[in-house]
Amino acid sequence: MSFNSATSDDDTPDDGDESGGPEEVEARVGLRYTLKQVRQDTTARIGTYIVGFMTFVAIFAAFDYYVLDYAIAEAVLYNPEADPENVQRLLPPVGMENQFGQGIIEHPLGTDHRGRDLLSRTIYGTRIAMTVGFLATAIGLGGGTVIGAVSGYYGGWVDDVLQRVTETIYAIPFLVLVIAFMTAFGRDLTFAMIGVGITAVPVFNRLIRSRVVSIREEDYVEAARAAGVKDRNIIFRHIIPNSFAPVLVQATLQVGVSILIVAGLSFLGFGAQPPTPSWGQMLSASRGYMLPAPTFSIFPGIAILITVIGFNILGDGLQDALDPRINN
Repeated sequence: MSFNSATSDDDTPDDGDESGGPEEVEARVGLRYTLKQVRQDTTARIGTYIVGFMTFVAIFAAFDYYVLDYAIAEAVLYNPEADPENVQRLLPPVGMENQFGQGIIEHPLGTDHRGRDLLSRTIYGTRIAMTVGFLATAIGLGGGTVIGAVSGYYGGWVDDVLQRVTETIYAIPFLVLVIAFMTAFGRDLTFAMIGVGITAVPVFNRLIRSRVVSIREEDYVEAARAAGVKDRNIIFRHIIPNSFAPVLVQATLQVGVSILIVAGLSFLGFGAQPPTPSWGQMLSASRGYMLPAPTFSIFPGIAILITVIGFNILGDGLQDALDPRINN
């Protein structure tokens, strides 16, 4: 009896450990665990706060721009267009003074060379930056993921053809490629977004292909083939989801890159056209007033800096959260 009792006592903790083992493994995978890791990472939290704030500003600006036609901005900020006789140009921020006058509360960040409020235009520039950044990245992510997954899965001549095409795109400087694309189809913001998305395709293609080449020989892929699952379903249901972690990190970083590219295009006269407010166009208009009114160019530059840093910080945090070597 004592032997059986001792055996039962010894087995009890072992059973508990065995039952707890799978639960522990299950808790270390999946969306819930990833979100938990992101919340625990200070860098990821800071990046999330910055990106979340800029996204909120973009949504607010889009709602006011498309639905209320600047009604909110006109209710809060004095609109010089409504009183052209008293327009005050190149005013500094409130509390400062320059050769054009002293800053007033109606224009907290000052005015531009046409007397328009810099704060409201910077806010509305967020709408363009975030929209183009997300959509251009989505184009590059979708195209690059499909091309890279198909190329890595089939290999052979399919891989050679697809990789040579993407390498041709990668060999052309991205700014030259986008400008040529917009010259052929038009200087519209939509074509700028598509052009930037095309330049991002090779980045995601090379990343996803390297993952697919190492995953296509896994046991679960071989089991799916043996079960008669179609190649299309294997690629989209098994291979891509298990290769997506580094792609998600790269997508976060690519949003910041896309915002920089579009700002550069607007600076050169492509992309958003006046009077549409965009950060790059505001920087281009401020070139002739750098010395007499430096704040004209400072605030859109700060907006670009904060947004791009926010996405870079978020990408670094996601990499730490999704990297199994760091987690282990």
